[in-house]
Amino acid sequence: MQMFRRAVRLLLGATIGLVVVGVIVRATDSGMGCPDWPLCYGQIIPPTTDSGDVIAYKAWLEWIHRTIAAGIGLIALAVVIIALRGLKGRRSLQGASVALLALVLFQAWLGRQTVLESNSGASVTAHLATAMAFVGLQVWVLARSGYAETLNGIRRASGGVVAPVVAAGSIYALLLFGSNVTGTETGLLYPDWPLMGGTLFPPITELATPQIVHRYATAIVALVLISTLWIVRRENGGTRRVRQQLLAATAIFALQCLIGAAQIFTKLAPWTQTLHVALATMIWVLTVGAASVALLEARSSGGGQGGVARGASKTRGATISAYIALTKPRIVELLLITTIPAMLLAAHGFPPLTLIAATLVGGTLSAASANVFNCIIDADIDAQMSRTSSRPLVTGQISVGSALLFASALGVASFVFLATTTTVLAAFVSLLALAFYVLVYTLILKRSTPQNIVIGGAAGALPPVIGWAAVTGDISLVPVLLFALVFYWTPPHFWALALRIGPDYAAAGVPMLPVTAGPTETARQIWLYTLLLVAMSLLLWAVSGMGLVYLGVALVGGGVFLARAWRLRTDVLGEGLLRGATRLYRFSISYLTLIFAAIALDSILPR
Repeated sequence: MQMFRRAVRLLLGATIGLVVVGVIVRATDSGMGCPDWPLCYGQIIPPTTDSGDVIAYKAWLEWIHRTIAAGIGLIALAVVIIALRGLKGRRSLQGASVALLALVLFQAWLGRQTVLESNSGASVTAHLATAMAFVGLQVWVLARSGYAETLNGIRRASGGVVAPVVAAGSIYALLLFGSNVTGTETGLLYPDWPLMGGTLFPPITELATPQIVHRYATAIVALVLISTLWIVRRENGGTRRVRQQLLAATAIFALQCLIGAAQIFTKLAPWTQTLHVALATMIWVLTVGAASVALLEARSSGGGQGGVARGASKTRGATISAYIALTKPRIVELLLITTIPAMLLAAHGFPPLTLIAATLVGGTLSAASANVFNCIIDADIDAQMSRTSSRPLVTGQISVGSALLFASALGVASFVFLATTTTVLAAFVSLLALAFYVLVYTLILKRSTPQNIVIGGAAGALPPVIGWAAVTGDISLVPVLLFALVFYWTPPHFWALALRIGPDYAAAGVPMLPVTAGPTETARQIWLYTLLLVAMSLLLWAVSGMGLVYLGVALVGGGVFLARAWRLRTDVLGEGLLRGATRLYRFSISYLTLIFAAIALDSILPR
């Protein structure tokens, strides 16, 4: 095992070195120093003197980059041989070693394509994405080698497990956003920092989007890292090593932001570019390490796999149904209702059907990922509530480990799919919604404040913004008002449900407003938020320029909503609480459906 670990450490060190050399190659504009592949100007050894189009030092930098890459391929092959010959019975490590070699070969092919495509933006981003995946897998292999081959299943995945996984995924996305800036050569689009053209909110155009998204994403990921560290420390999650790695990652991230500013002020000096990517790689290594150790510690202390409870079926159909149930399809469907009309409004008609389909698929994957993470974190609460006691993680149909893998795969697939089929901005907003729902709402707010659904509702209000960004590639006042419309709709909708099932929340210890403040105050808050909702619906009409169809639905639907919200205040004082709350809850769903249907209809009607 020691030989294997030394070989993987050597591979990791060489890979980090290769990433640094690759940045130097990029920063010195040496990426095309050798315009052919695998040779350099038709030679094994590059030219030593300048002549014609040949610049010797650039050719040598690129050649050194390729030589180190070839050496890494040999080290990866050695790791596979050591694993297959010396690690009998460690199938997980053997399989991961083979995967490392496969990634090396794929990366070599991508390097070839990068040269042949003259360092196109897409090829540069794909090259970095694979390199970081290669680094991340090595970190996982090193962490996995410190534990026994057979580990228990995860009985309970608290925030100390889930938060590091979300943080690592966010760092990976930020790396790709940064690479997109490099690939589109927009690093000096704004000569100031932290402002952009003298403002924090510059116009979002196709040219400016990579730089704006990267800076916004940096701020969001900083909050994700800080939240993750706070959650892990609060729950005493994982081991001391998890906390130390997250603390180091957060500290380096702060330094990284300063280096990002130095890039602007030094006009992308090679040393700032090199240091920027080197630090980014270290942050990635630390967050992957923290997530890996947190997961492995949870498995090593899981206390057994746990059987299928309550006689749950193990048939393939039942398993598929259980996975689908984890995604909460009805909630996903409700979110998608707000996406398509926003796209029609953005396009003033029908955008390409392929774009609509891609946005719906990506949005579905993102919402499903967030919902699965929610089920994992809230499994203890769900077990105590009659409404949720039959969910697959409670009954044991799906293991926590499988659910974690499923949620992570959905999240990655959503981000990659939206970024490649719609716009980078849409992918960013989707990632923001996922991280906010999991970290801020589920892990921080839900169990700590009765205002949880008010603040946490921001995640569910972002699908219209995603749809708008997918069509236009920008965000203006109209999608912000669409966001506000759903944001103000959420409290009346959810608190009406909470009034129905208040005893369930009380039994589970969740401080929903009906539990902490009582039904009378909840009904008053529902009335106030309904007023804001109706006002926002009319403001949207005034700003967006929609016609009489939307105005009629907004007035009539809003009037009925207000009447039922006012009626609820009387119901809760008598014996009609359950009936009034149920009536309002069901109408709130119809209202959202109708008002967004009106947005869609008004968008396609002739002006």
